[in-house]
Amino acid sequence: MPLISDAFQVSGKAAVVTGGGSGIGEATCLVLGEAGVGVVVADIDEAAAERTAKQVVENGGRAVAVRSDVAQRKDHDAAVDRAVSEYGGLDIMCNIAGIPCDSSISDISETELDRVIAINLKGVFFGCQAAMQVMKEQRSGAIVNVSSAGIDVARFGNGIYAMTKAGVAMLSMSLAAEAGPFGIRVNAIAPGATITAFSERHKYDEQGNVDEEKWESFVEGMRSMGPLHMVGEAMDQALLILYLVSPAAKFATGNIFRVNGGQAMAW
Repeated sequence: MPLISDAFQVSGKAAVVTGGGSGIGEATCLVLGEAGVGVVVADIDEAAAERTAKQVVENGGRAVAVRSDVAQRKDHDAAVDRAVSEYGGLDIMCNIAGIPCDSSISDISETELDRVIAINLKGVFFGCQAAMQVMKEQRSGAIVNVSSAGIDVARFGNGIYAMTKAGVAMLSMSLAAEAGPFGIRVNAIAPGATITAFSERHKYDEQGNVDEEKWESFVEGMRSMGPLHMVGEAMDQALLILYLVSPAAKFATGNIFRVNGGQAMAW
């Protein structure tokens, strides 16, 4: 009896992945595509989305790319509609797109605050709403949102970002309660320091020049935050997402899963 292969069987399902053009979103598209999922790669950078979709197809999977600004509700609806038209439904929604914010709470402008909330929190909210419209009728589905290890540890300069990601965590738990009666599971992942393009802003000095010493100091600081003395890779998070959208996770909902090298521990 093939217990393991059945537990992780997602072939033939359909997914939308926001932020699919790079980082954790890109890795998730590649993993799901290899597992047999039809993927809609959604990203505001259309060229990046196209590159990811092309890679999925070259690896033997199915994927299409769409330009999507997650701050716009209509773009989520369009991405979900594309999944339905292309693959016949929507089984998996991965709300991964997000932006950093290094401003202090006391100094951030209202304009920048609104932008970060619009992308990091409302963007996930709209993605959940769009997915629910299809999944409720199907009475099945799995939604995975991306929070952050920043929700567990307060650090100067990370407050705005952490605030939005704490909102994502509570949104995920609350929606899990609402969605459960329809057979829909909702979880969030809270990554620790994961080296992707998201982190690369730390490579540059104030003049925009590459500063290798600054970058190495940043990476070493991230390594020192947990007992494994490691930084994560996008694939670490993508493989967790594969578990969460598979039958293996049929009893998992309303949880915040942390793959962070122990960085949220008092270390």
